[in-house]
Amino acid sequence: MPSHLSADRPAAQPPGRGSVDALISQTRRLKGDVDAVRRDTQGIDTGDPQGRWQRALYDLALHQLEDLDAHLAQLRDGSPPAPPAAPRDSLLSRVGSAEWNLLADDAVWSEELYGILGRDPATPALTLDELPSLVLDEDRPRLTAMVTDCLVDARPIDGEFRVVRPDGEVRTLHMMGEPVLDADGGTASMWAVLRDVSALRRSQTEVRDTRDSLHRQRARSEHRFAAELREAVLPNGRGPLRLPHRGPGTLDLAVRQVPAATGSLLGGDWYDALELPDGQALLSVGDLTGHGPAVTADTAMLLGALRGMAMAGAGPAQLMTWLNQLLDATVQPALAGALCCRYRPDTRTLTWAQAGHPTPLLFRDGTGRRLDAPDGVLLGATSGAAYGQAEATLEAGDLLLLHTTGLVPGDRTHRLLDLAPRFHEARTAQDCLRTVMEEFGESGRDDDACVLVARVTR
Repeated sequence: MPSHLSADRPAAQPPGRGSVDALISQTRRLKGDVDAVRRDTQGIDTGDPQGRWQRALYDLALHQLEDLDAHLAQLRDGSPPAPPAAPRDSLLSRVGSAEWNLLADDAVWSEELYGILGRDPATPALTLDELPSLVLDEDRPRLTAMVTDCLVDARPIDGEFRVVRPDGEVRTLHMMGEPVLDADGGTASMWAVLRDVSALRRSQTEVRDTRDSLHRQRARSEHRFAAELREAVLPNGRGPLRLPHRGPGTLDLAVRQVPAATGSLLGGDWYDALELPDGQALLSVGDLTGHGPAVTADTAMLLGALRGMAMAGAGPAQLMTWLNQLLDATVQPALAGALCCRYRPDTRTLTWAQAGHPTPLLFRDGTGRRLDAPDGVLLGATSGAAYGQAEATLEAGDLLLLHTTGLVPGDRTHRLLDLAPRFHEARTAQDCLRTVMEEFGESGRDDDACVLVARVTR
């Protein structure tokens, strides 16, 4: 085979044999250590994604180290031909070479390349025009582009393509090569080293697939944990709920969680309806920023604190102040929008406060309006924030609607107010909630939401 040199440049001098031997020794020691650990993992349960992923990583590392060992040996020995008795799956049998003479329109292949391609060494080597016949259809344009760039623009070849052997097996080859220039600077031939990287690519694919499987399993576990935690914390929204249980002005309640389109991660939305020791009712909705189990756990903490302080007699403004201090003191910064109402049934008085949250909507006699919002910034946004408090007197038949921002993103609250005539015809809070879901429970929403409907019974 002609020398793989351009006519206008000298050959590079090889590194000293001693330095290459030292690298080979280090590589083989590391390969032995990795192989020893790999053998210790043979008992790993193959049904466990984490175990499969670890085993695939060990296999991939061994493939890389074996290839490095073989390449260093070739560098030290001046790339001698592989012995004829080498096994088909030996490292040297995975690397072949070829040179295509453009002037004579012929080719010379090494014995290893014949073995890689599964062809009889007695047959002529394929020319550059014939080589694409071995390549998968979808990879032929890539090979053509590499060869054209090499022959026309004298660019080095460095790329991969897949070939089909006569036995039907598909192999992945990594080809590196350069043009060989004549004395006039024209391209006389092209040489290349072709390496069978099929096993390496299979190992990489296995690592990727098992890693993805592990991530999916972890995501499912996290979602299940978050869903179970939320289910345990939030009150059951199925069927009618009445608070307080005694006295005039009882509230007919209906609540609903509205999931996001993907449903992959639960957000920090909450609702709450709680009868207090003094016979009043606590109604609240809110949204802690973020998604996932950590946010769900923080939401449970926030909701627990809200209930405890409300049971102790704190009013809505005081609740917002203390919740803001609680979030400000947490290790991980967090923001939350919140709305808290306290309803006194004997006077039908609603006292409420908000922290960067949509205001309550009041529906009466077929019309709806927003209640005037007292001052209040997002919980956790600033230390020492002051929160105002507002009051409204309800009447029998009034409907109060509380919701988190995910229900109607942006300035679209008017769409909820437009439902006033339909609410006026509805008989129960559950009927009103069903109307909201018909209009806003559609798929495709980016975030989850919570809705609480409270109707003052006659």
